Amino acid sequence: MPGIIQLLPDSIANQIAAGEVVQRPASALKELMENSVDAGATHIKVIIKDAGKSLVQVIDNGSGMNETDARMSLERHATSKIRKAEDLFSLKTMGFRGEAIASIAAVSQVEIKTRMEEQELGTAIEVAASEILTQEPVSCSKGTSISVRNLFYNIPARRNFLKSNGVEMRHLVDEFQRIALANPQVSFELYQNDLETYNLPTGKLSQRIVGLFGNNYKEQLAACNEETEQISIKGYIGKPEFARKTRGEQFFFVNNRFIKSSYLHHAVLNAYEGLLQPESHPFYVLTIEIDPSHVDVNVHPTKTEIKFDDERTVYGVVRAAVRQALGTHNFGPSIDFDQNVNFGKLQPMNLERTSAKDREYTQFKNIEKDPNLKHWESLYEENIKQSKLNFNPEDSETVTLESTINKEGTSAEKPVSEATFQVHNQYIFSQVKSGILVVDQEAAHERILFERYNSFLNSGAGQTQQLLFPITIDLNPADHTLVMEMKQELEALGFAFEEFGRSGIVVNGAPVSLAAGQEKTVFEGLLEQFKINKSRLTISTKENLSRAMAKRSSLKAGQVLHQEEMSAMIDELFACETPNFAPDGRSTYFVLDLDRIKGFF
Repeated sequence: MPGIIQLLPDSIANQIAAGEVVQRPASALKELMENSVDAGATHIKVIIKDAGKSLVQVIDNGSGMNETDARMSLERHATSKIRKAEDLFSLKTMGFRGEAIASIAAVSQVEIKTRMEEQELGTAIEVAASEILTQEPVSCSKGTSISVRNLFYNIPARRNFLKSNGVEMRHLVDEFQRIALANPQVSFELYQNDLETYNLPTGKLSQRIVGLFGNNYKEQLAACNEETEQISIKGYIGKPEFARKTRGEQFFFVNNRFIKSSYLHHAVLNAYEGLLQPESHPFYVLTIEIDPSHVDVNVHPTKTEIKFDDERTVYGVVRAAVRQALGTHNFGPSIDFDQNVNFGKLQPMNLERTSAKDREYTQFKNIEKDPNLKHWESLYEENIKQSKLNFNPEDSETVTLESTINKEGTSAEKPVSEATFQVHNQYIFSQVKSGILVVDQEAAHERILFERYNSFLNSGAGQTQQLLFPITIDLNPADHTLVMEMKQELEALGFAFEEFGRSGIVVNGAPVSLAAGQEKTVFEGLLEQFKINKSRLTISTKENLSRAMAKRSSLKAGQVLHQEEMSAMIDELFACETPNFAPDGRSTYFVLDLDRIKGFF
């Protein structure tokens, strides 16, 4: 009887191995760029087409390979670094040819052109699905050029799992940024679809940070430097007031290798204790130099997770280094945490100083009146029967209430201007038939705006006010890609913009509901809130945008409202489909009925 266990053909074994190393175009880019760095390249050029699905090409001026090495680099388990098992624990390089190239070649069409400096001619090899098609001498520059075309073309199921071009491009940019940050002594170029995204000359780490993330980082960097006998930490941290709600621009490098470590991230946050707003994350780029024998980099196939043999010591040194940097730059806990992070320095409009005739209620204009608006007083009475604690939000959409407000001779009480007022510029109190209505103005306005913007996105009917002076907004490449991917949806909200330069946009129009001067602040806040929602919630792009826009453009606690604005907000809240809750689940109002008031006495 023949055996049932057989050796896999090399082509299939390579495809299985590729599943561990090559998960998406960004994985191939990482391996190729690391190879170029280890080859001693001083200039690396990256060319991306169709978000890496059509082409990922890396060109370097490194040492190159001879004909034999070029061929061997395509074999499984081929390496230039390891000769014995002990070498696994003394590696400081990323990868030098070989290793991953065989896996990449198993799931794509690869072309290699390489030449060593002392050679007159180089070598060109074409491979498809692990099969070498051609190998011949070629005239080429010193160094190596590797082109990866049609990734996963021979595994359709894997290719179908790739995300949209915008998502895959963000992963590619992330990998490019990590390697560029780890190697400021190397110049880098990145082109996507023949357009230059980055052109980074050699320089200091601070210059590389500014080159990658923008000139606004010049003012927020603080140098971090700490050395002990076992470990050295160098890099930059961000000033506390520049901390953001999203985790993104935070980088740890151990012996020049990018890693992810929630443990070390906690050490950084611990050092910032008392200086950050809740759920805020500071910027940092920290490089840790440590003896490789104290680190195990092979706990994860992509080597982004590592283990230290003495994690507590590393934690303590990182925390001490960040604390020292904060102390050296005199960052004390003097930040005004009451300032509105959504609007920065934007001051609330003082409605008391303007006349009623001149006042434009921009937050509430262009409102479509709901035919059920007249029923809202009855909804108050329903709340007498249902306390705030046991209220079921599903009922707000299924219960139909009969109203007698418009019947002749009715005695139903309507809020009158004399009985509607603000408390601490945060809550709106209004007398109703059953008692007192208390409205949280921020939560209520978020609900109103959410349903309005959601309607705009579904109908494409958002109105745009052209700006007298267009606004230029500089974005990092990842955010620029995200914005352009959502251009249609943003235009449906009322924004009108076009690309400007490599990664900027020019805003020519904004939603009519935005007050003058808020356009840039709200647009940038919208983008930031969208990323926060995406990291926490599983919702559609349209719902995410509606939530983000409502969050960043709504009235905030502390903003003074005029009588007409308060009345309009109450009317519009109860014209909503779900008036009881803000998009994030907070209650928008409750009714303090007369019986409960009597109980206080």
